[in-house]
Amino acid sequence: MLKRLFTSNTRIKLLTLFLLNPDEEYFIRELTRKLDEQINSVRRELDNLKKMGLLKSKTKNRKKYYVVNKNFVVFTDLRNIVIKAMSGKDDLVKNITKFGEIDFLALLGVFVNKQSPVDLLLVGTVDKDKLQEFINSEIESDRPIRFSILSKDDFLYRIKCKDQFINSILTDPENIIAVNKLEKYIS
Repeated sequence: MLKRLFTSNTRIKLLTLFLLNPDEEYFIRELTRKLDEQINSVRRELDNLKKMGLLKSKTKNRKKYYVVNKNFVVFTDLRNIVIKAMSGKDDLVKNITKFGEIDFLALLGVFVNKQSPVDLLLVGTVDKDKLQEFINSEIESDRPIRFSILSKDDFLYRIKCKDQFINSILTDPENIIAVNKLEKYIS
């Protein structure tokens, strides 16, 4: 399936558009204009993605509209890959992990374009001052980046107690779990 997913630039553009805008519907001509691609290559790639099950189509006003299938087996994983690739979050994660021993790191809020009480959740021992300095100098954002640091014991206790804050972070498929050394404790 992976070989068939990432074979052309047109497909990559389509995947990026659909996965970053999962609630939007597009028709073929609209896609050719948005992506600056030939109609035949767009049509071929839409057909391939529909055969795989990633896209669904419906006819409305004599136009065929395509929308992403959110129930596709690897929808969330593909979306996370695209989000990470588009935003350079890999470099961000690498830099953040330099500030301590991090067992768990979740990117949410501003990093996934959603409202959230925090934008970063870190579990482990982290140099808070260096992290704050890095965030202030290296991350461009319209609003301040909020973060929360928990000890491993506190995090595991909150999981055990089914803490609403932690549970909402773990169950939201749009959040990006960038580091997870505690996977065996999270069910």
